Amino acid sequence: MDIPCNSTSDQYNRADLHIPTGDSLLSKLIQAIRGMNDILPAQSPLWLYLEDQVREVLSVYGYEHIRLPIVEQTALFKRAIGEVTDIVEKEMYTFADRNDELLTLRPEGTAGCVRAGIQHGLLYNQIQRLWYAGPMFRYEKPQKGRYRQFHQIGVEVFGLPGADIDAELIIMTARLWRQLGLSECVSLQINSLGTPDERVEYRQALVTYFTQHKEALDVDSLRRLESNPLRILDSKNPALAELIAGAPRLEDYLQDESKQHFAELCRLLDAVGIVYQINPCLVRGLDYYHRTVFEWVTEALGAQGTVCAGGRYDGLVAQLGGKATPAIGMAMGVERLLALLESQTTLSLDTAPHLYLVYQGEAALTRTLQIAEQIRDALPWLRVQWHVGGGSLKSQFKRADKSGAQLVLIIGEQELSDHSLQAKWLRTDRQQHAIAQDRLIDWLEGCRPLIFTRSN
Repeated sequence: MDIPCNSTSDQYNRADLHIPTGDSLLSKLIQAIRGMNDILPAQSPLWLYLEDQVREVLSVYGYEHIRLPIVEQTALFKRAIGEVTDIVEKEMYTFADRNDELLTLRPEGTAGCVRAGIQHGLLYNQIQRLWYAGPMFRYEKPQKGRYRQFHQIGVEVFGLPGADIDAELIIMTARLWRQLGLSECVSLQINSLGTPDERVEYRQALVTYFTQHKEALDVDSLRRLESNPLRILDSKNPALAELIAGAPRLEDYLQDESKQHFAELCRLLDAVGIVYQINPCLVRGLDYYHRTVFEWVTEALGAQGTVCAGGRYDGLVAQLGGKATPAIGMAMGVERLLALLESQTTLSLDTAPHLYLVYQGEAALTRTLQIAEQIRDALPWLRVQWHVGGGSLKSQFKRADKSGAQLVLIIGEQELSDHSLQAKWLRTDRQQHAIAQDRLIDWLEGCRPLIFTRSN
């Protein structure tokens, strides 16, 4: 365990940090932080499958990948998200580094993507279609579908002000749901938040309305009444449903340009058959949203029903110090999409080797290794596992069977002398037979339909 120490300072004194030493360190089992989960080998294939499907769809639509740091200056999120949001007030992992600079583990990806675009000159008078993926961090009570370290796939578009790009983003996600087999279990909700100026008048109307019913508000809503009254509309408290239903409607405060933008979005979605519900209470949780907002929701995951959400944020680039740039983005919750995949599909992902090579004798070990590499070079579609660790032929066959391989190739002394090998199918009643080593690649290529009879 490498702990930085300074003999002239007690800043990193082991006693002050309560770091166990010696036997006490060895006797205490260290576990993952609550709400920050390991992704085990048995779970990884589904993660990789989802990531591959998303990457394929984004590539078809012309989106480019960007990788962003997981730690940013705290000021970035305070300026972008808003200091009176739940994220900034209660959920961010913030700490001072050795230079007493406040840093934060990213709670969302948009702010960092905008920061990177400004810093590297990617945004002004340019069109960028970008996407990123990775962990985000929020301190909250862990529960199914809501973790302290969670993963998102984010998409951001810069330089396009029209409703056409809003529609493309939504249509693209609809294509992804079809590709994943999830179309029947997600539904689309959309709304327009108008411009900041339009929301000022609407905000005052909300404050007046909810103040008249202050005694009916819960603790969270009372707090939001002073800081962000639009968030009251997003309350999940069923006791407030009737009160919220009677609140003023934002659509009544929109000017012609915002109404036309939203009408054009609806027209384009109708043109390609995207079914949606206009939800006047859909406001999203972050201060930077502007005009179009949307959510893809499901009833299959209980309370954590939002699997993808986003909207337009035309003012954020200028707010963070760049030139005014229209923008829209969205984020997909990876853990929630995986839970949805597991609950709604019978997807079978086979990662077992197709082929397992065993040997008898030290000379055969070397030749088997050479053959394994030759197969990988010639047939990259074939998953090949070479036996390592020694042992009797019987124990090697047990390992081969446990691996899930369909075909075992065997080389012993006889096969070495006559330049052949034995092929034995493990999961069918086909007979074991000999194959000349110089014909092996052609023979395996001919067996491809048999090898791929199971799900891959």
